Order: sequence, then C-alpha cells, then structure tokens
Amino acid sequence: MNDIHMLYDLWCEKATADADLLPELQSVQGNEEEILDRFYKNLEFGTAGLRGVIGAGTNRMNIYTVNQATQGLADYLNADFQRPSIAIAYDSRIKSDVFARSAACVLAANGIKVYLYPELVPTPMLSYAVRALKCSSGIIITASHNPSKYNGYKCYDPNGYQMTDEAAAKTYAYIQRVDMFTGAKTVDFDAALKNGTIEYIGREVFEDFYREVKKAQVNPAVCKNTDLSVIYTPLNGTGNLHVREILRQIGIRDVTVVPEQELPDGNFPTCPYPNPEIRQAFECAINLSKTKKADLLLATDPDCDRVGIAVLDDGEYKLMSGNEVGIMLTEYLLSSLKEQGKLPENPIVVKTIVTSRLVEKIAENYGAQTADLLTGFKYIGELVTNLEKNGETDRFIVGMEESYGYLRGPHARDKDAVVASMLICEMAAYYKAKGMSLYAFMQSIYQKYGMYLNTLLNFSFEGAAGMQKMADMMNALRAEPPKAAAGEPVQEITDYKESVRKNMQTGETSAVTLPSSNVLQYRLEGADSVIVRPSGTEPKIKVYITAVAPTREGAQAKADRIAADMEKILGV
Repeated sequence: MNDIHMLYDLWCEKATADADLLPELQSVQGNEEEILDRFYKNLEFGTAGLRGVIGAGTNRMNIYTVNQATQGLADYLNADFQRPSIAIAYDSRIKSDVFARSAACVLAANGIKVYLYPELVPTPMLSYAVRALKCSSGIIITASHNPSKYNGYKCYDPNGYQMTDEAAAKTYAYIQRVDMFTGAKTVDFDAALKNGTIEYIGREVFEDFYREVKKAQVNPAVCKNTDLSVIYTPLNGTGNLHVREILRQIGIRDVTVVPEQELPDGNFPTCPYPNPEIRQAFECAINLSKTKKADLLLATDPDCDRVGIAVLDDGEYKLMSGNEVGIMLTEYLLSSLKEQGKLPENPIVVKTIVTSRLVEKIAENYGAQTADLLTGFKYIGELVTNLEKNGETDRFIVGMEESYGYLRGPHARDKDAVVASMLICEMAAYYKAKGMSLYAFMQSIYQKYGMYLNTLLNFSFEGAAGMQKMADMMNALRAEPPKAAAGEPVQEITDYKESVRKNMQTGETSAVTLPSSNVLQYRLEGADSVIVRPSGTEPKIKVYITAVAPTREGAQAKADRIAADMEKILGV
C-alpha cells in the first residue's frame, strides 16, 4: 500500500500535461479504495492493446499511459523494421483525438513516419490504411462499444489485423522499460506536420476504401431498383458519414438518420451503453419510426466495426441477434452466388467458436467449408491474409462473430460495419423485392435447417476484486468440471487454454490446434452446448448457450434450463 501512496504522490507532483488529471487526483485524496483502483496495476498491453477507464493513474487511460505505450511501440518498430511507418485513427470518444495526436508526436520523435486520419473514421478504415499505405503498424484510439468512461488503444500489424501475441509480447517488453513521466520522446505536432514526419491521410484513401467495399456486393442492381427505407443511427460515433456514403453510392435513397445520435459525442447522452447488441441502442430509432416508418433500423457502434438491426414485420420492429444476421448473410451470399454460377471452388465461411453452429449447417448445404476460430477478429484477418498469399481470396465468402462483427472482402482484416451495413441493406432490398421481410427470411431459414437458439449470459465484475473473482471462477470450473446441465450429461469438454479436448464417456483426449485461450466449451446432447470465457475487453464472464429443438418454444425452454444450471454452477 505504501508503494501505491508513493505513486499517488508522484502523480500529484508530475501529472501536469493534462489539466483534468490533478483535480481528479485531489478529489480522491484519502479515499483508499479509489486510490488503490487507480494505482494497483499498470494498464495491461496485450493483443487488444490498452483499454481502461479515462483518468489519472497507472490503471487509467491518459496521456502518460498512452505515451508510455507508444514509446514502447516505437522501440519495437525501430528494432524490427527498416524505416517503419504507422497509420493512426481515432473515434468519437472523450480524448480520442488528444491521445491520437499525442501518440503521433511520440512516434514522430522516434523517426517513424506517421499517417494520421484528419478526422474520426471507422476502425475498418484504419485496417485498410495500414495495408494501402504499406505501413509497419497501425493504432486506433477506441473502446469500441464500452460505456463513455472508457477509452482504448489498439495496435495493428502490417497485414491490417490486430497485433499478434508475439509482437504484443515484444512491444510490452519495451513498454516496461519506459518511465511513465520521462521515458517518452515527443515533438511539437505542428512542427512534425510541417517537416512531413506526420502526414494527414488523403481523400483518395477514403475513395479507394469505398470502391473496395462495393466489390463485396452480390446483387448490385437491387438497391437502385427497390424502394428500401432505412432509419440509421451511428450512436454518436464514427459511422455517420461513411455508412451514409456507401448507402448513397449503392443507390439507397431513403435513409433517415436519428438526429439526437447523429453527431459525434463521446458522452453518448441518449445511450449510456452504445452497443447495438442491446435494445436500448435502438430506442431513439424506434421512437423516430412512429412518425417515419422504415423497413429496417440500422445501428453501428461508436467505432463502426459492429452493426445491429431491427426489422419491420407486421407493423412491429423485431431485433435480430448477431448470430441471426450472420446466419442470414451466409444463406443470402451462398444462395445468390450459387444461383449466379459465381460460387468459387472450395468456398469458405469463417466464424468464431462461439458463433451459431447453424452457420456451419448452411455452409455444408452449399458445399462450403467452415473455419471455426477463436474469438477475436484478428484470427479471421489472419486467415484472409493466408488466402491472399495463396491467391485464393475469392474463396472467402464471409467472416463473422456473434457479437455483431462481419467482414466480406479482403479490403480490411478486421470486422467492418461499413461493408456489413451495405450487405444487410442489399439483402433487405433483395428480399423486399420478393415480398419478404428479413424477419420472415430468418424464419424460413429456421424452417429449412432447424431452430438453433443462441443465448448469451453476461456477468460483470468490476475492479481488482472482480478480476480475481473471474480468475477464481475459471479455476473452479477446471478443478471440478460440471457433469451435466439441465439434465443433459456433458459429453465432451474442450479446454482451449490447455489445448485439449476430452470425451467424458471414454476419457479419450485429443489436441486442439487453435492458439491457447482461456475458454471452456461443454458439448451436451445433440447440438446443444455451453461455452464459458472471460471477455478480453470488459470485466465480464460470458456464457454462450446453444439450444436446438424442433420449435422456438422448445429451444427457449431448454436454453432457460441450461442458463439456470450454469448460474448455479458458476455461483452467481
């Protein structure tokens, strides 16, 4: 505790570069719990970079933690690359622009060429710029769909996907050598702009991005010929200009933007949790729909890499889950390409292990392979990169994760709500022309393949005690694995951390070839399953339940029983 108090006193003396920090430190003086939470650890740098609450302290996002991380990144880049360069982007969050400029100044001071977007842009545009400008790395300042008190710092590798474990470990080793207050080199921003060390990314990169996105269409004429109406909300984030532009370019004329969520605002005043996974994100759009009916409600998260929808059916808006959107895109893309005779040889659909197994069943119906990868879109980006190296990018049909992230096309190596919004609207227009809503389309898929109901449970654990609680829960599951859930015996357990799969009936084990990850999967009877994993970006444990039955009612009843048992097993 004395060390923490020494750190607190040091920050009170040294943290003068941001006028907001000292008043915050003074406001928690004498509050042991608040001081502990700010200083009990350093923000951890991993493959997801940094993410934390904005504020003062070593466990917070601020100028000093950002500059320390950037100096470590600069040292890594200078050691591993000849004449390194980097692209930087930022979203609408509080201090995102400040952190982006500060990082640019540190990199420029270390002789690294910086390409900085002149305005806030979606995350996939950063992924695109890294490759288009042949950069050694990339940084996006964002905390995705977290509440407004958070911000983050994600690093990319030269292939345009998030930094690998090896590169992150090397960078972290350099970061640990950098003194928080004196270790980071920096230069004046305007001077670096003038001498060309920092350069704004030109409009041609924006236009090239849109051009590449449009190549992902499979029925390009349908939007111009169908009167599709859309209400769109960027949730006060980065999607506003770019989603609207791509929809305009493909011919969708009737787009109404939710006015109170149109402009960038890191406080997210109408939606404290700016996440298209939750109904609250659609409340303003639904209110607007009372005076302006639309076929489709579209919502992108603050950094515009995730997209959610609500669809009009019989006068009522029904929210579609991330799994359902991925399922519909899989059926739509494969069926359209097959109908047109354009389905490539050995097509591949890519999903994460927690994404609906119905995707695999649909892919099988069209003779497509399914790749099941760990959660984290970098693994999908890596697969697309390997296909590109082999001249096989045409095999890549679509990539997805259940948390509303999708990608079609090799232009980006991260999830892309710009291309996904375009394809969703194209798909909606296609089925509208056939007299069918997307909700009705989804029901037709269930009728064709069976009812796969996917349920997600989230359990939150804040602060230092919460992190320990999550670790204890995962350790307990490994020490005493559950034998059954909802009366269904556990047939198989896969421990992705230990890279082993065990048949619970025979005791036989087999190796898992995916990278090690703190995830446990339980296969029950039939296609039912449970997956438990701590979130990599939020203080949460997530439980993914798959329940399969002939009817929705039957699947829901089964999912409810499994969920109740998992709560008991976890002790929450």
